[in-house]
Amino acid sequence: MNEAFVVALVLSTAAAATPLILAALGELVVERAGVLNLGVEGMMLAGAVSAFAVTTHTGSATAGFAAGMGAGLALSALFALLSLGLMTNQVATGLALTLFGVGLSAFAGQPFVGQVVSAGVPRVLGLDLVAWLAIALCPLLWLFLQKSRAGLLLRAVGERPEVADAIGFAVRRIRLAAVLFGGALAGLAGAYLSLVNTPMWAEGMTAGRGWIALALVVFATWRPLRVLAGAWLFGGMTVLQLHTQALGLAIPSEFLSMLPYLATVVVLVLICRDPRTILLNQPLSLGKPYHPDR
Repeated sequence: MNEAFVVALVLSTAAAATPLILAALGELVVERAGVLNLGVEGMMLAGAVSAFAVTTHTGSATAGFAAGMGAGLALSALFALLSLGLMTNQVATGLALTLFGVGLSAFAGQPFVGQVVSAGVPRVLGLDLVAWLAIALCPLLWLFLQKSRAGLLLRAVGERPEVADAIGFAVRRIRLAAVLFGGALAGLAGAYLSLVNTPMWAEGMTAGRGWIALALVVFATWRPLRVLAGAWLFGGMTVLQLHTQALGLAIPSEFLSMLPYLATVVVLVLICRDPRTILLNQPLSLGKPYHPDR
């Protein structure tokens, strides 16, 4: 195993982890505000197909990424309308959003199946700018949540929305902003998949990464810096199956393909053995609708 191989392995892991980091950080902010959005997979698929279509027609990766974020933003706005405006069940609404995103992306992506695109995203030290952005977002979000007044307010809304409302803060507006932010990052994660990670369109190309991102939030116990470590772990599992032949290991490809999902299950089981690990940082009002008096 030479130095070039190790460098290639690290860079591949970083690229595989990038969509997981983006989607998980977005969902982390949503859940810190007390909202549970299970529609990450659907928003990622909508972002992926929108980014691919726009980049194919315009030749601009920037426009593609913007379209991906816009698609995620649009679906998250729909989720917010239903769950925050009409007070529908957040779990059922999120699952419906995923099914909607899967169907919409399959229909909209039919003309692009099998096509490839050259995004031409600038690279620095072997990594593209979006990957660096994902890495930088982890400490930035930690600073926002722990050190800023806005972050404190966001956490207060996720813990005790009735108290935040009583002292004059608009709980639903804050939750709306969090949901839209999460949707934009999920759309960006999907765009990264179709433009950089695997620069082509294939139906269902997220392959469950949205669900892994949801698991990552729990794995990280709602802490942004731990999301980075978890994403690199799951990203490394994904890349391992691609580099096994180079290592000369005779392991069935089917087993390697299930490694990221197996790791997700194992990690969640280990964490959930002690409920205190989860309850330590889980927002008290997570998934609970709030009806303001005014």
